[in-house]
Amino acid sequence: QVQLVESGGGLVQAGGSLKLSCTVSGATLSTATVAWYRQPLASGRELVGTTSNDGLEVLQPAVQGRFTIIRNNGENKVFLEMNDLQPEDTAAYYCTATVNSRSYWGQGTQVTVSS
Repeated sequence: QVQLVESGGGLVQAGGSLKLSCTVSGATLSTATVAWYRQPLASGRELVGTTSNDGLEVLQPAVQGRFTIIRNNGENKVFLEMNDLQPEDTAAYYCTATVNSRSYWGQGTQVTVSS
């Protein structure tokens, strides 16, 4: 059973930083494509970025230059490092792992950025 658990969300002032963690169990992270999504209140889920099993990172334009995805395959963890946070970054953040063409989701962690 593949499970993902996110942590690290919280309340931060505009311009601040947070580092989200996603711990993967039941699968070998090095074989998975991992993505971070976010969902603002009363809005749809949107892609933040992805990291493939060969280490390629792709970030959406809205977060380029501010967010970074870091993989630690040895610890089966993926991190979303977020800098210069803005109120529009407020959302529930989710990580997903695709293993053998099947995708698994975590429960999400809330990030709130105050102005």
